[in-house]
Amino acid sequence: MAINYTWNVATVDTKPSVTDDNAITETDVIYNVHWRLTGTDDTNTYEDGEGNDVNYTADVYGTQSLDISDLGSFTAFDSVTTDDVEGWVTTAMGDEEVQNLKDAIAAKITEAITPTSETKTIGG
Repeated sequence: MAINYTWNVATVDTKPSVTDDNAITETDVIYNVHWRLTGTDDTNTYEDGEGNDVNYTADVYGTQSLDISDLGSFTAFDSVTTDDVEGWVTTAMGDEEVQNLKDAIAAKITEAITPTSETKTIGG
């Protein structure tokens, strides 16, 4: 099973104006990111109700605060890319937390492929 991971970091919270610890003032400063990490298994598929093969996917989501105490390397909001924001988020989280998220997604996909529990209804 090979899983490809994709970040969605397009939704952010900004502050209209911020003065940092060095007395640098900037506008539209991103301080919080709403993120979603999606994993797609490129090997295993299942058939949907219409006869199409669909890759297994799973995701996790949350928010990540960003440190805005030093705006020395500030990027103007109009110039920010999703690659920039993804880098900020993964740096703020740290490698271990990012790996934990990927492991959780992989576990969800594995459980979907080979369930260890099922919910059933009794009666008739």
